[in-house]
Amino acid sequence: MLRRLYDGTMNLAARRDAVWALAAIAFVEGFFFPIPPDVLLIPMVLAARDRAWFYAVVCTAASVAGGTFGYAIGWFLFEAVGEPILAFYGHREAFAAFGARYNEWGAWIVFTAGFTPFPYKAVAIASGATRLDPATFVAASVLARGLRFVIVAALLYWIGPPIRAFIERRLGPVTLVFVALLLGGFVVAKYVL
Repeated sequence: MLRRLYDGTMNLAARRDAVWALAAIAFVEGFFFPIPPDVLLIPMVLAARDRAWFYAVVCTAASVAGGTFGYAIGWFLFEAVGEPILAFYGHREAFAAFGARYNEWGAWIVFTAGFTPFPYKAVAIASGATRLDPATFVAASVLARGLRFVIVAALLYWIGPPIRAFIERRLGPVTLVFVALLLGGFVVAKYVL
């Protein structure tokens, strides 16, 4: 089953319209979708290494746009839904103190979440809810997401065939490590945020 999924993803990645799927996944992952766009970026670069930089830029732009949408969700829906709940339980002041601490380190928090397997969407929404400066959020997002996707594209561009062979020989363990990193990011998000 894992082999069929991998082969199907590689076939999708080789299609000319795959860039739209990459952009859609990167956008939705910025505020909702739990699977990072790397699951399509990696096979797309492996299938067409000459387009690696283009794919990294598309992935970055769509991911930051999705994160900005998540920021807006935090900004507008927190006020309508979150604040009344906090007020009901008497935690409005505690959240205000959390927001001040969060915003003190906001650029670093956004950068870390954007660059690592930590769920970027959680930080995007929290950044809006705490009213982190929008320019800081976007700048840190562009830097982190761009750096992350360019590094992935660069590694695959320069040493793609050996990486592809490694992945194909050890598909099970590679998938297991990827899932562990993904789940680890959610666990960290649960206990840090």
